[in-house]
Amino acid sequence: MLNVLEVVKKTSEFFASKGIESPRLNAELLVGHALGLARMRLYLEFERPVSDAELAAIRELVRRRGRREPLQYVLGFVDFSGLRLAADRRALIPRPETELFVETVVSRCAAPPMRVLDLGTGGGAVALALAKAFPGALVTAVDASPEALALAGENAAATGFAPRVSLVRSDWFSGLPSGDAYDLIVSNPPYLTAGEAAAAAPEVRDHEPAAALVSGAEGFADLASVIAAAPPFLAAGGMLALETGIGHHALAASAASRAGFTRTESLPDLTGRDRFFLAWT
Repeated sequence: MLNVLEVVKKTSEFFASKGIESPRLNAELLVGHALGLARMRLYLEFERPVSDAELAAIRELVRRRGRREPLQYVLGFVDFSGLRLAADRRALIPRPETELFVETVVSRCAAPPMRVLDLGTGGGAVALALAKAFPGALVTAVDASPEALALAGENAAATGFAPRVSLVRSDWFSGLPSGDAYDLIVSNPPYLTAGEAAAAAPEVRDHEPAAALVSGAEGFADLASVIAAAPPFLAAGGMLALETGIGHHALAASAASRAGFTRTESLPDLTGRDRFFLAWT
């Protein structure tokens, strides 16, 4: 009978043969998940024998990950901004850059917003993180995908923020009542080109929803739509905050100027490239 350490080693070797990044970390997380053990606890039980039933459960998770299904989908959750959120094929997996996006938005708000709009909410990560950061805010989370909204609803209920988070099926602003005004509008819209998506890792290219990744006009089409339509939905002095793709910031600044925004700011991500675009009415 194999012990925990032997299973971790064999799983790590298998993942490495499949080209999976950080194979040992993936192995530890999946084995620990199957055994109901946190990663640090796993180290304390390396010598424990693994039963046949436990091994069967591990093998199923390893099979899925070996096919390059994203780790978060296999685990069924992702940790984001201090929240544990369900994750599956219905929505994109929120990235560390998007956690930084939330931190950036919070730090740039001159006062806590009372009404927040999250466009393209996916599984609800940004909307729920902002509901956590601003306990007095009412958050409207919009997505065109009913499947993504269902996942966002599950996450809102699980995190306890459902009373303050409204879910609306809408293609950007189209489903919102005219006259609605928000202190803060945020969006992490599709911004990859078709070529960028095709060149992405198999986890992204083959498993995450393409409609949430790819946009026309060299990845700028959805960003342009949001910038152009946002001003009537912003309260006086309100802020629009966007996560963008490579090379979009000059285009975003021009679009914001045409839309009537009075001030813009570009901010870098963890790699130092401009990723976050802010604009004020």
